[in-house]
Amino acid sequence: MAGTDAGLRGGSEYLQVQTTTDSRAEAIELAREAVAARLAACSQVAGPVSSTYWWNDEIERAEEWFVFFKLPADRYDELAAFLAERHSYDEPEIVATPIVTGSASFLAWIRDETRPRSAPGSSVPAARDPEPGSGEAARPAAPGQIAPGQIRAE
Repeated sequence: MAGTDAGLRGGSEYLQVQTTTDSRAEAIELAREAVAARLAACSQVAGPVSSTYWWNDEIERAEEWFVFFKLPADRYDELAAFLAERHSYDEPEIVATPIVTGSASFLAWIRDETRPRSAPGSSVPAARDPEPGSGEAARPAAPGQIAPGQIRAE
């Protein structure tokens, strides 16, 4: 049940996946661990929000925190399994929304940052996917440039 891909992804190449948890600390940890494992290129924690839901035949109310993840659709199953395994809830919310469109550079950054990297000390670089439609490999921002997802300080 939890973590299974029961729905259709509608052919979208990128997803925003969300979950909720009852503590800010757990939300931040899930966000950090998923990004560190390259299951998502980035994550955001927002909240608290007031949630009302059915649980064990009773209406419950709780304060929760959202965690949003941006990732390629082909990484969904791995992220869902990760969340199902590490989440403190018996039945965690794991919901994916397709990213219908976005800036080409941001979407390429999502793809690039979720690809496995070579092991430290390895002389073999990890393969990188090309930027959609560009015919060349996506590159991180050069020193002094803004990477996708960063905000320029004025």
